[in-house]
Order: sequence, then structure tokens, then C-alpha cells
Amino acid sequence: MDYHEFEELSAKLKTQESMNSHKICVCCGAGCLSSGSEKILTDLQSRVKEQGLEDKIKVSASGCMGPCNQGPLVKIKPDETIYETVSSENLDTILDQHVKQQKPVPELMLFHEFRDTPYTNALEDPFFKEQHKIVLHNCGNIDPESIDEYIAVGGYRALARAINLLSPEEVIAEIKHSRLRGRGGAGFPTGLKFETVYKYVADQKYVVCNGDEGDPGAFMDRSVLEGDPHRVIEGMVIAAYAVGASQGFAYIRGEYPTAISRFETAIKQARKLGLLGKSVMNSSFAFDIEIRIGAGAFVCGEETALCASIEGKRGTPRPRPPYPAESGLWGKPTLINNVETLANIAPIIEHGGEWYTQLGTTKSAGTKVFALAGKVQYSGLIEVPMGTSLRKIIFDIGGGIQDGKKFKAAQTGGPSGGCIPEQHLDTPVDYESLAELGSIMGSGGLIVMDETSNMIDVAKYFMEFCMDESCGKCVPCRVGTKQLYDMLDRIVTGKAVQRDLDLLKQLAVMVKECSLCGLGMSAPNPLLSTLRYFHEEYDEQIRKNEILLQANG
Repeated sequence: MDYHEFEELSAKLKTQESMNSHKICVCCGAGCLSSGSEKILTDLQSRVKEQGLEDKIKVSASGCMGPCNQGPLVKIKPDETIYETVSSENLDTILDQHVKQQKPVPELMLFHEFRDTPYTNALEDPFFKEQHKIVLHNCGNIDPESIDEYIAVGGYRALARAINLLSPEEVIAEIKHSRLRGRGGAGFPTGLKFETVYKYVADQKYVVCNGDEGDPGAFMDRSVLEGDPHRVIEGMVIAAYAVGASQGFAYIRGEYPTAISRFETAIKQARKLGLLGKSVMNSSFAFDIEIRIGAGAFVCGEETALCASIEGKRGTPRPRPPYPAESGLWGKPTLINNVETLANIAPIIEHGGEWYTQLGTTKSAGTKVFALAGKVQYSGLIEVPMGTSLRKIIFDIGGGIQDGKKFKAAQTGGPSGGCIPEQHLDTPVDYESLAELGSIMGSGGLIVMDETSNMIDVAKYFMEFCMDESCGKCVPCRVGTKQLYDMLDRIVTGKAVQRDLDLLKQLAVMVKECSLCGLGMSAPNPLLSTLRYFHEEYDEQIRKNEILLQANG
């Protein structure tokens, strides 16, 4: 299929998609699947067929819609009405009243228990209104297992533009101009990474999608892989065209079976249409993708450990340089980006780098996807412009703290991040601002804690995670995280005194400064941030310990 044939197919599919008076999307993201949405989908399809409505109503699965704790979710398009906690018993009411009589059902609408008047158009609800979706634009709106639906909404147009109208240098220039930074956590300029791999001359280059999302409470990459796999594939193909790679690997955690299955389906569909393979869109450019399933090691999120795992070796990091851009998979130049970064590529090429810079901040352009979890009213998947404050995310989008309790801290960046207290709620969420507070952006996990949370327990929990996930290659991480965990355990069990607390601080800094890779370097972040902002909890616990120890002789 060449460029002109693709344009004809795209126009045809767009016309077909517009012929349905209603489209009903049933969320089949991981959260809704766990609450029974698969049965809702089959029951709804059966009832539409029984009532002879197939010519008017299209029923399909979709990816994550966002409000994950309200599932199963059903969306009626084009009205954009979302119904929550839908059961099979509700389906006749929704079909009869909303679809046939054009009378939405308020008592079933999204957040109806929290709104005096629920929003018929869910996009007007503060949960969605304060968001700006680029990466998640298609999630919740198209069937992730249908390449036709992806093409109908503009999918693969950016790839067609890149291959037929732009040189690799021009693609790289657009990415550089966009100021997109790696969404895996480090925030390295994506365009610069593209340019670096492009400049190295080699007989083979690789593009790797890092889908090894292992942060507790994080599900951003998982939701994109499950809800819009073709967007990631399109980003990988454009990236490969730009840097001169002919082979790609998608490294996805084995704990994500739905993501793996849908991504495999998407690869097969793209190959069938000539969007992957020996001649992409009948051009001289060849590129294909294989899936590699990760065994669940958190350290394999580090790029050199990830490369080792793909090669069939033990997933442990190595010293850098050389960086993978110069010597990655099998010693060849390798471009590694995470799922969210690659999902930004196609929109940037389609709309231009300048368009992307209109969102976000001067140093952090675009949007960021967060997995909002913890003691917040509306948890789920959200996407906001860079620079949005924590207050807006937690209180405007998330609806504030559950059960009327007080906010205490927000933990960003997973086990590698820090805990941010109430006095910094108005901090803009970007790479530099979070680093100043002793935290990191990370891949986008955001866990909210209320006044009942014990910050020493929080630090101990994340330290235990890092201790268990350490690959053991370097002493500071292997031994240091174990010692830090043991010292925190001594504090909470009443065995530690003031000198132990002083030693804890010294050891945390040593582990941070001396570890080989990002896991060890960032493992002390939750501990250091709780010591910085919640030192009184440590002091109080130490005082209790010393009184108890003195009383016991």
C-alpha cells in the first residue's frame, strides 16, 4: 500500500465511521476488565443485535477512559456521556432512554453521587475539563484491536507524511523543535537522542520501546499499550525512519498479558497493510517489530539492563559510557524510549514541533500522563500540561481527599521519587521543580496520602521495594538498601536511638552518590524527602524509643 492508496483507505474508513448515529464504547482497560466489563460488552452487543439496531449503533471495546475506580464504564458517542459502575441490568435502561428516546440517565452517569447535577457531556466535568489529552487522545474512544478505527481517526497519517514528505533530518528537526523530553523519568531531550543515534554509522541500528513499567501504583504505559497500541507502533516506525534503524523491539512486562496480546495483534495488522515489513508503504524503508517479554525485574527499566535482558542475558546495568545510542543491543546504536515518549511522536510530526511547544513550560513542553492513586476521591489515568500544579491535579481533577480527611503528602516518581508536603502543593509539575523538592517526575506515578499516613512506614515500604529489586551488582545498592531498610525497621519497632537516625542520613547520601545505576541512585529519595519534610515524625519516634529503652534498662 503506497501513499495514495493509504489516503484513499483513510478517507473511506473515516466515512464509514461517521455513518453510525451512535457509537457505544465499553471500557476494556485493565481496571474495568477486573470489574466485569467484558461481560458488559458481550451483553450489550447481544441486546443491540436482538433489537435490530446494528445499522444505527456500533458497539466496541475501548481502552482506559480514565476514572478507573468507577468501572465498568460505558461511553455514548457523539454525546460523550459516560455511565459508571454499569451492570447488565442497566443496559436496557441506557439503550431505551438514552439511545432511543435521547434522554440521558442522570442516576447512572459518571460521578452522579458527587455532583448535584452530573454532566451529560463528561468532557465538561472537572475531571476531564482540566486535562489536555495528546497521548491519551484515542484511549477510551477507539477499539484498540481495530487498525481500521485507528486509521479512521487519523492514525498512520504522520507516518505517511514522514516517509513521503520529510527526510530523516527533517523528522529529527521537528522532534528537537518540539522540546519533547523522555517521559520515562530522566527527562533527556528526545530530539537529541534521535540525532545522536542518527549520526552513528553502523550496518544495523535498533529502536526499543521500553514498556517495563514497574513502579508501585503506576499504570500509564500499560494503559497506552492496551488502549492505543497502534499509536506506539507508529511512533516506533517514525523513530526508526529518522535514525536509520531496521529492527525494533517492544519490551513489555510479563505481568501485562492484555497489553502484550493487543500489541501483538496490532503488529500483525500493521504488517498486513504494509505499515511494517520489508517495504513500509511501498518505500525503500524497511522496519519490523518483535515483542520481548520482561520477567518483572524493576531494574530492567534502566536502559543498559533492558538491553542485556533483550539479548537473553541477566538484566543488570553496566557502567556508562558508552551509552546505548552508541553501543546498545549487540553493540549497535540503539534508540530507547518509553511508551509515553513514543506515543507523542506521531502527533508532533502530524501537527509540527511548534504546535507541541504551545503546551507546558519553557523547559518542559507538552503534557504528562499520571496514574493518580491513593487517598484521592477520583483515582485513575489523567493527562495534563507540564507545569500544572499538584493542587489542581489532586483537588480539581482528583476531587480532593477521601472521607473529608486532610491532605498530607503526594509521592511522585514511584520508589525513586520523593514525598511532597502540603506547603508545596502549588509547585508546577515539571522536571526541574520536582527535583528542587527532592523528588522526580519518574514515569508518572502519583500517590496521594492523607493525615493518617505514617511517613516512616511509607519510607520503609519503598525502601523494601528497592532492596528486593536491587540486581546486586554494586555494593552501595546491594548492601546499602538492605542496611537502610534494617535501620528503618529498627526505628518503627522501637529499637533505634538518635545516633541511628544520624547514621541513617549519612548512609542514604552515600547510597545515592555511589550506586552504579538509577535504581540505587534514587532509592534513598523517599527516605530523604520524608526526613526533610516530616522530620518531626522521626524525632517523635526516636524519643519514644529512647524512653522505652531507658524504662527497660
